[in-house]
Amino acid sequence: MRILVGVDPGHRSAAVVQLGELLARSLDAGLVVAAITPPAWSPIVRGADTEWQRYARDSANVVLDHAASLLADGVKSGELKAEFLLHEASSARRGILEVADDHGAALVVVGSSAAGPIGRITIGSEVDALLHASPVPVAIAPRGYRVRRGARITRVTAGYSGSDASADLVIGAAGIAADGGASLRLASFAVRPPGPVTTASGLHAEDAVLAGWREQMSADAAELLADISELPRTPASVEAVVGIGATWEHAMEDIEWTDDDVLVVGSSSVGPLARVFVGSHAAKVVRHSPVPVIVVPRGRAEVLAARAETG
Repeated sequence: MRILVGVDPGHRSAAVVQLGELLARSLDAGLVVAAITPPAWSPIVRGADTEWQRYARDSANVVLDHAASLLADGVKSGELKAEFLLHEASSARRGILEVADDHGAALVVVGSSAAGPIGRITIGSEVDALLHASPVPVAIAPRGYRVRRGARITRVTAGYSGSDASADLVIGAAGIAADGGASLRLASFAVRPPGPVTTASGLHAEDAVLAGWREQMSADAAELLADISELPRTPASVEAVVGIGATWEHAMEDIEWTDDDVLVVGSSSVGPLARVFVGSHAAKVVRHSPVPVIVVPRGRAEVLAARAETG
């Protein structure tokens, strides 16, 4: 198995490299670290742009050297296998997809936009384009993400909405957790905005709806946990939780998170079956997640579930 880490050729960032290392250690995978640079210009205009082309490649090599230094201890000890490369493409999205295809990557790792807040995920234009086009799962590191040296994933949290598609996601996430010797947690989230005092009857109605939703989610989760217990390979432990808050941020904070957690969410059923499409709720969960998020295309969730069920 190979994991592709896409680094920004103009910006050194430890976050995306550390997430790639965490995933590689946990899943016993090799790393391909790639920087995408603009293609060579035509001979007619090359003379005017030679300096810019050289600058772009030099900057990308600096970033790759930085990534290599971060992974050096693991590579020297033999715990990690990593290769580093420059790839020319007309866009970062196209280049990442080309490298992923060329190297048979099962997972792509990218970083959050530098314009976002520390500790949260902000999806820039290139990552947004990648999410809508990638046939394989895409992992996103929060800005400033750090993990202790030698860390592994200890828990996989699977976002569960009660749909058949998210059931496949949960089963697939159970297989991932089992591969890494990690625990599995099913998590459902709901937002209940505070209402004005004058609408007490309305709030009681909302409370009843929310209570019914929680009961249904708990019942569905119990069935899934029973299914997971019968898989050929099972996670270290399993549980189900519900996060509720006045905002998506509060709902996410309503459950406990640790540094070695990853959150797995599925694509919206609105998108093509073999492509990622982050729906409105999933996008909000991603944006407010305090831990790395892996976005799984719907078709890939079915593949992961089938693999988990067959061992």
